[in-house]
This record gives sequence, C-alpha cells and structure tokens, in this order.
Amino acid sequence: MKFADYNYIATMIGDFSGVPVHIYKNNELIFYYSITHFIKDPISIHQSDILKISDHIGYLLTDNFSCYGIVNSNEYKFVIGPTKQVSSTASNLLELAIQLDIPKEDIDEFIIAMQEIKHIPFENLMQIMCFLNYILNNEKCSLEDIFIDDSLQEHFAKKTSRHGTDHSLSDKLSEQDIIFHSTYDLEENFMNMIRKGDYISISNLLENSPIFKKDVMESNHLRFFKNSFVAIATLASRAAIQGGMNPDDAFTLIDNYILMCELLDDCNRINNLGRLMVIDFAKRVNQLYKGTQASHLILDVSNYINRHMSEAITVEAMSKEFFMSRSYLSKRFKAESNVTLTDFILTKKIDEAKHLLRYTKQSLTAISLHLGFSSPGHFSRVFRKYASISPKEYREKNTN
Repeated sequence: MKFADYNYIATMIGDFSGVPVHIYKNNELIFYYSITHFIKDPISIHQSDILKISDHIGYLLTDNFSCYGIVNSNEYKFVIGPTKQVSSTASNLLELAIQLDIPKEDIDEFIIAMQEIKHIPFENLMQIMCFLNYILNNEKCSLEDIFIDDSLQEHFAKKTSRHGTDHSLSDKLSEQDIIFHSTYDLEENFMNMIRKGDYISISNLLENSPIFKKDVMESNHLRFFKNSFVAIATLASRAAIQGGMNPDDAFTLIDNYILMCELLDDCNRINNLGRLMVIDFAKRVNQLYKGTQASHLILDVSNYINRHMSEAITVEAMSKEFFMSRSYLSKRFKAESNVTLTDFILTKKIDEAKHLLRYTKQSLTAISLHLGFSSPGHFSRVFRKYASISPKEYREKNTN
C-alpha cells in the first residue's frame, strides 16, 4: 500500500469520526489530520507512552479519561485521538492547557477546540481500530481479542440505572473479600475518613502504603487486581453517599473509575488509580461537609469559588451573581462567617494550591495560572501570607 493511501485513510477516518489522526513512521510523525485546529497538539503530553505500544491494536487511556486508539503495521503507527470517555469541564481543560504550556492569551481558543472533539464510546473506537488493523495488517480481530476481560464492559452496556450498578456490585462482594492492606478496623477507619471527607488523612495514610491488601499486592495477577479495585470503588462510593454525596454523582464517578481501571494493563497503575479514586471521593465529600456547617450564603459563596477557582475572583463579580451590592455582600458575609470575603476566597485558593503542590508535579507558574493569580510572584506572596511558608518550601516539606 502506498503512503498516499495511508494519508487518504487517515483523512477519511478524521472526517467521519471528528477526531484527530496521526501517522508515525519509525516513531517520527509524518502525517497529521484534524478537522479542529489546535494551538498545540494535545497528544504531545502522552506521545512517549503511545510510541511504546507495539501491539497491532492497542489503546491508551489517560488520567483525565481521554482515549487514543493505536494500530501498528511494520514501521507505521496510526493513532486516533484524543476522544473523550467522560465529559470534560472547563477546569479540566484549563489544566490540560497548562500542562501543554499554552500561552495565556490562547487558552480560551484551545478549550473551545478541545470541546469540539467528538465523543466516541470506547467500544466504537476499538471497532474502528479493528477495521483499520484489517486494512493495514490483513488481520481480522474482534473486541474479544482486545479486551483482557469484557465482563465489566458488558456491565456498562447493559446497566439500566446507576442505582442498580451499586447494588449489583455490592451484592457480589463479601466483607472478607474487600480491600485494604491490614485489618478490618483499619478498613472501617478508612471508610470513616471518606464519610467525613478527611482526604488529608487518607493521603497521609496511603503515601507510603499500597491500597490493596497484602495477598492482592503479592499476587501480581491483573484480574485479581481489577476485581479488588471494583470492591474498593463500591465501598468508597457507599461511604461517600453516607457522607452526603449525591447518589447519582457517586454512581457516575464509580462507573468512570471502574471503566478506567478495566482499560489498564499494569498492576502498579491500578494501585495508583485506586489511591487517586479514594482521595477524590473524600475530597468531594469534604466540600459538602464544609457546606453543611455553614449558612446558605457561605455555602453559595463557597460553591461560587469552586466553580471559578481558575479565575481572578472579585467581590464585585460575586455581588452581581448574588444580586447584592458589593458592600452589603461583604458586610453580611463577615457577620455570618467571622472572616472577610477576600480572606475566605484566598484561603480556599491556597488550600487548593497546597493540594496541587503536594500531589502533582505542576510548576509554580502553572499552579499560579490555574488558580487565577496575576503572576507567580503574586501567588507566592499570597501563599506565604496564608500558609506562613513559601510554595517551594511547602512542596519540599510535604513530598518525598
């Protein structure tokens, strides 16, 4: 087959799928087609991992649930993606823009372009890859040849309600089969942390420990890891619901995490995903837990800040949102919370900054941009004021 034919195939796939297509030869990009223009190609973050995949048909699912389909044929590699498996928020896309070092003035354009990428269900993407593999390698494959185990894929396809998802999973799990690396008391303590939204304690507990119990860690058996992950997800979602999380939100989250787990092929990555998942559940409960102790105004303000965390939040903009004058909003908030509105906004931003410094590798510049500060210097000054330590010192003190 001529190279011009490869270009034609890639262009046709890009046109009907609405998803970018890349062709590599000996790991060098030789052709790219996308109906959407990007300031910077989002594949660049994951390109090194994609190039390592050598199976005739493969896929890469990223931490934010973007998926790339891959077909290898001799020295050529076709990559279709990214396509989203879960809807992205503007905040998620802003984080991606920061990782790609998109100039600040181009971020809005990049986010719009990412939102234009078509959603392709994972199974449909894999069917496209099977067809492409037949064209390139004259090899007939089905989805059963790709998936290690399709039981959970069938579960997602057949489920009729997210409430049913939780019950069907929990009914199959006994307390003896569940999770952690020690005793029942520790497991119950762990679940209680999720109920209370104590994600800091969970993070500390898991910092140097595997999330799975000893026999799972020693098995090194992929299916065993995945089954145990489902058990963890079920317990974590149940604890989060008990802590006040909306059941539909919890069931959606558990579905997404189980799908991501099922697509992983490395036990260590599954363990890391489990750690991320339980912290995520606890952090979501934490926001609810704070709200239940506050007045309606404090809760509304807190939710507004969460929605606009990546912006330079002003009292003026917030007062318009709540149909109050600037002075009345500030005075009423101080009376109900005992802190000024400005202090409350900056405290929440610095709390988020602490989490990013401790659990991500984002640069100080990226974090300051993500949190809506005018410059890294401004971010550092505010951080020191509220944390009594510089961002760099905080990261060094709280990471290994």
